[in-house]
Amino acid sequence: MGGMIPLSVLDLSPVFEGADVGQALRNTLDLARHAERLGYHRYWLAEHHNMPGIASAATSIVIGQVAAATSTIRVGSGGIMLPNHAPLVIAEQFGTLEALFPGRVDLGVGRAPGTDQLTARALRRTLAGDVDRFPQDVVELMAYLEPAQPGQRVAAYPGEGSKVPVWILGSSTFGAQLAAMLGLPYAFASHFAPAQMEEAIAVYRTQFAPSAYLDKPYVMLGLNLVAAETDAEAKRLFTSNQQAFLRLRTGHPGRLPPPVDDIEAVYAAAGAGSPWAGPLASAIVGAPETVRRGLHAFVSRHAPDEVIVTAQVYDHGQRVRSFEILAEVRDDLARAA
Repeated sequence: MGGMIPLSVLDLSPVFEGADVGQALRNTLDLARHAERLGYHRYWLAEHHNMPGIASAATSIVIGQVAAATSTIRVGSGGIMLPNHAPLVIAEQFGTLEALFPGRVDLGVGRAPGTDQLTARALRRTLAGDVDRFPQDVVELMAYLEPAQPGQRVAAYPGEGSKVPVWILGSSTFGAQLAAMLGLPYAFASHFAPAQMEEAIAVYRTQFAPSAYLDKPYVMLGLNLVAAETDAEAKRLFTSNQQAFLRLRTGHPGRLPPPVDDIEAVYAAAGAGSPWAGPLASAIVGAPETVRRGLHAFVSRHAPDEVIVTAQVYDHGQRVRSFEILAEVRDDLARAA
């Protein structure tokens, strides 16, 4: 595998049934400390709204807390949903983070609202921040992060000259084309939208134009991965995510539920087909050897430059253990390379 690529963490700050947002955020800080200790490359948080099971809606605030609780790991957004915000505001927020934690901050941006249309309207008051303006908004945001030009009437203070690395996030070929055109790193949401992954990667790599930011394509792929001591235990832990996804798909998002023994019965009762198909089909779930084989196959097939892993596990201790096992697998693969 050429020395094993970097592994990173995507934390959705899950709020468990029976817990509250404060506990979810404390769990995030604890997991970030473990991720740093275990040698993960970066720790990203995602912007979602009107989702009772996700605690990271005020994403830049949570990023600041995670950065303060750690010392070396890169911390950033996976991502900020840019149509919800004025680019200047995001430049100021991330310029502030970069000033406080120099050289550790990433700014991943996406064009989805991270919520439903009614909530998007509540966030913006109007829908003038249109997804169709996403390319122009990205260019505007990047300009605010560069040194202010003579005569520039509006500048980001803080932000100007910070050169916070901007990433394009996507779940289709649109983001791939934009990242390629702007010469930016690209993160694909294969952890929930694997259908267009191969096409999007190909588009990005073939259309990539070198830039002042990046001289060659850099692809990070999202991956659902739950590890435990046995395959059976890992599959049981993964049923929390499967139930949460089913509820989201059927219009009933909620807090992360405890695992169940028979996920097939839950899906059958909802008339929803197989819990191992569709958006979660690319997940790697199992004991250390199963994870090793799955990760090796995933990396060999798609050749990403980095993999960012998410694990929606109900019990925090078992979630931490999942990332510990993955780090052990990563180190074994690196030694074998």
